[in-house]
Amino acid sequence: MTVSDREQPASAPGLTRFHIAATGHSLNYLPQYIADRRGFFQEQGLALSVSVPSPWDNVLEELADGTAAAALGGIWVPSMYRHTATSYTTFAQLANRCPLALVQRGPAPAAADKSTFQLADVVGKTVLLKSGNGASVGLYFKMLLREQGIDPAAVHFVQDLAGPMLSTLFQGGMGDYFLIDVVSARVMAAKNPGVSVVLEMATAGGGGDIPWSVYYCETASIALPGVADAQRRFCLALEKGMQYVLQHDAETYKADLAALFPAVPVALLVEMANIYRANKMWTSSAVSRHGFERWQQGIADGCLTKQPLPYEEMVANGIAVKDV
Repeated sequence: MTVSDREQPASAPGLTRFHIAATGHSLNYLPQYIADRRGFFQEQGLALSVSVPSPWDNVLEELADGTAAAALGGIWVPSMYRHTATSYTTFAQLANRCPLALVQRGPAPAAADKSTFQLADVVGKTVLLKSGNGASVGLYFKMLLREQGIDPAAVHFVQDLAGPMLSTLFQGGMGDYFLIDVVSARVMAAKNPGVSVVLEMATAGGGGDIPWSVYYCETASIALPGVADAQRRFCLALEKGMQYVLQHDAETYKADLAALFPAVPVALLVEMANIYRANKMWTSSAVSRHGFERWQQGIADGCLTKQPLPYEEMVANGIAVKDV
């Protein structure tokens, strides 16, 4: 169920209302969608509903006024708020990989072959960074450059503009590379022979563990009656959704994919879901400690925090799962 911004859904009889304010609608959220469509949240006594506020940072308002039980988005948000404003706690992880891709403008046989691309190729070039949904795109790419020993200052960036605008400008000739979500990148490359996808961050050679999408709430709310129990039940259902997605070829739930993303060719959705399955996009509802520490360094290097925050300060996994 998806509800409009600021609408307060009522709980079904006998079920606990659990509303999520999400920063977007994305393929890397698939386990939550499947868990909802298969009734796994209802099995745990939860009536799940979702809104995608506009602008995206209204998720914090929905947490503050009690509309939402949780926000779904990047952990960089609760990180930068932790010691400056409201304290938020992350209680579950959804996506364990970055779902972005780097597109190169200019048709050349060698450039179209991903195996020939090296991240150092962007030095001295102009990279367009999709914005509009926050800072994560630029934070992540610059972190990736640093991890490869490349100074981000050696790259020219155009950012702070919405994805559709940059997409039009890039295909019209602005810049050398464009960093955008992988589904949009593949759709663009399929329609435009003048561009090619040269790096997909979700694959084994493109990124690594990172808590890209997490669920968080106001820290003070966890002590309220029933909140921790509802989060535990939510995590159980989410975990079941993850296992379902991981254990079944995406071809078997392509009808769900088509319904969830009607504007995208279903064959591409199936292909990308299976790529995600094979490359640890989804691992468990527990927040990865290794990924958390890596991302905290990137967040601090991006000056959103003064220093990396400790795992125990930011994370309270809702259920005991495999070692994180």
